[in-house]
Amino acid sequence: MAVKVLSLVALGLVLASGGVAEAQIKIGLSAPLTGPDAPYGQGMRMGAEQAVADINRAGGINGQRLALVVADDSSDAKQGLAAARRFVSEKVRLVVGPLAPSVASAVLPSYEAAGIVVVTPGASWAPLTARGLWNVFRICGSDADQGRLAGAYLAKAHRGRRIGIVHDKTAFGRGLADEVSRTLKAAGESEAAFEGFDRGERDLSRLVDRLVRARVEVVYLGGLAGDAAALVRAMRAAGLSAPLVGSDGLIDKDFVAEAEGTVITAQLEPRKLPEVRAPDARGAPPKLSRTPESDSIAGQTYAAIEVMARAAEQAKSTEGRAIAAVLHGGRTVRTLIGDLAFDAGGDLRPSAYALYAWRRTADGRIDYLGNQVSP
Repeated sequence: MAVKVLSLVALGLVLASGGVAEAQIKIGLSAPLTGPDAPYGQGMRMGAEQAVADINRAGGINGQRLALVVADDSSDAKQGLAAARRFVSEKVRLVVGPLAPSVASAVLPSYEAAGIVVVTPGASWAPLTARGLWNVFRICGSDADQGRLAGAYLAKAHRGRRIGIVHDKTAFGRGLADEVSRTLKAAGESEAAFEGFDRGERDLSRLVDRLVRARVEVVYLGGLAGDAAALVRAMRAAGLSAPLVGSDGLIDKDFVAEAEGTVITAQLEPRKLPEVRAPDARGAPPKLSRTPESDSIAGQTYAAIEVMARAAEQAKSTEGRAIAAVLHGGRTVRTLIGDLAFDAGGDLRPSAYALYAWRRTADGRIDYLGNQVSP
């Protein structure tokens, strides 16, 4: 009797769903939905939700629908590890993110051990793909690419001038600074000062004093937007008019007011998501704000899910190593942001970075988009 009852219950569930029970492929999103990087995390969520909705409308992957499992890692390694444990326990097969290099560095071994393929839209720390992990790919260039491009620009555009290199002591900032320094030396140049400060440090006057004493004429910053704005203000207050060169870490509203004249390395101008079409559980559009920060990462996150979906279709499998083998094979994948291909280490080839200058537009705004600079 118990067997008959269970069978009737199972049949009822199938009929309630409209026929055969539908298999789902779980995709995890590890993103900073809270904390200092939340504007980017909201963009990741926006892109992921829309990609999943669009792919499901088109029939899913090999006839299976996608289900997005969202976890807030807050750009914190401990929370990232908690997200990884959750994904493993819920049998998530594919993961988009993390964004923060520190989180990615902490969690990638766990994902490798679980056979989970990871595609990060923004963790640009160069060593991530140099660790021999088979399961890691990124929809962005590496900091090494940015550092080499910035160093080559400084060596050419500011040859013979006194260059100061400043970093925020993070893996991101120090990695950029070190690569710029190496590139300068390879070009026969060298920095006049190499200085560090703590991220979020309020008073940068002593740092600027050291730059003034070193008589620097141009400054490279390995760091983020808020600190860049504070550095520029401190430099101007001290009478140091040296121009600033930086990375895509400066693309943030916190820097715009101080940005005019700054040159940055950034990915080729990203295609923005058109409109957010992914509905919530009640069928209404998600209430996610469109900001420069969210727009800067949403398209890449959308593309990360496209990459995994296309690779699974080509592999005719959602098994991690089968998907990774397709991507490592150098096949081009068509995505929202263009045709992408990966090398054996999981990096994009060719690199997608370019130089941009922040300039005042005709309507009075300060923007870098449309202002590409020759290397």
